[in-house]
Amino acid sequence: MSLRVEGLEKHFGTVAAVRGVDLDVPSGTFFTLLGPSGCGKTTILRSIAGIYTPDRGRILLDGIEVTTRPIHARNMALVFQNHALFPHMTAFDNVAFGLRMRRVPRAELRTRVDEALTLVRLDGLGTRVPAELSGGQQQRVALARALVVRPSLLLLDEPLSNLDARLRDELRVELRALQHRLGVTTILVTHDIEEAFVLSDRVAVLRAGRIEQIGAPRDLYRTPTTRFVANFVGPANEISLTSIESADGTVCGTTDTGLRLRLPQDAAALAGRPAWLIVRPEHLSVAPGPLSNRLDAVVDDLVYAGAATICRLRIGGTALSMQIPGEATTLTLGARVSVGWQAADSVVLHDP
Repeated sequence: MSLRVEGLEKHFGTVAAVRGVDLDVPSGTFFTLLGPSGCGKTTILRSIAGIYTPDRGRILLDGIEVTTRPIHARNMALVFQNHALFPHMTAFDNVAFGLRMRRVPRAELRTRVDEALTLVRLDGLGTRVPAELSGGQQQRVALARALVVRPSLLLLDEPLSNLDARLRDELRVELRALQHRLGVTTILVTHDIEEAFVLSDRVAVLRAGRIEQIGAPRDLYRTPTTRFVANFVGPANEISLTSIESADGTVCGTTDTGLRLRLPQDAAALAGRPAWLIVRPEHLSVAPGPLSNRLDAVVDDLVYAGAATICRLRIGGTALSMQIPGEATTLTLGARVSVGWQAADSVVLHDP
């Protein structure tokens, strides 16, 4: 089922929680609403579900408007952050609850519940109550309860945030595989960048009730359109450019300290305007060889981060971060190094 949201607005008193949001989610897509706390993502999800009635805008499923339809008439299922299981019911009865409300015949109900429990790898555990299940198993019960009613749209409100890191990693993989297998259109709300990128086909990054950018995870990371997106989806070095010049096929920018840097070709569109150069830490290198930009720097700090070493650099009054794969590095604190990056690995934004 496809989802379309047009001009959605929602206020709580004088606070504008959502301000003119448009979304287009094709059928079968795993789509994520990503952003910091208070950005409006949960309000959007609850408006889609029918928990909230928008002040303005429309919500359409397969082209049919459902903005004012009650929750039970939308054929959606919602999985909450805290599982919301009935503590006195067994896993089987928790999963069966929605089917009983729909008066599904007993034989069909048992078959569908057993299938749902097997689907989330809980076959054989149907007689246990939530207190006898781990956090990950409880979340699987909540997911099975949502899927057993065969929803056209699956809504996930930070379903993994209360789990420990190992369980989150496991369930992300399982959830992605399950969504692919079932092909159900899924909307996830999260503030976790890694979770959004691992699970999603497309991601909408929100800020203060508005959408900053929508795109595939790779596009958001490599070609952000605003400084907020660049910094929210991953570590980013920012260098202020006072001007940009283009001549003879070469595009350069000048910093407020007088550094002159090569820029990607599309930065020519910003010629004559102040801007920001964004370059990811993993694109910086001290390796010899031709690089578009190479600057003398001092090593201010070295941080071991498991799969990489994070090196904090100082170039005059500018601080940069460089990510070195692995833990082996010959750099030492206070060392003077020549650091550089390719112009094509950077992004230039005119964004105050």
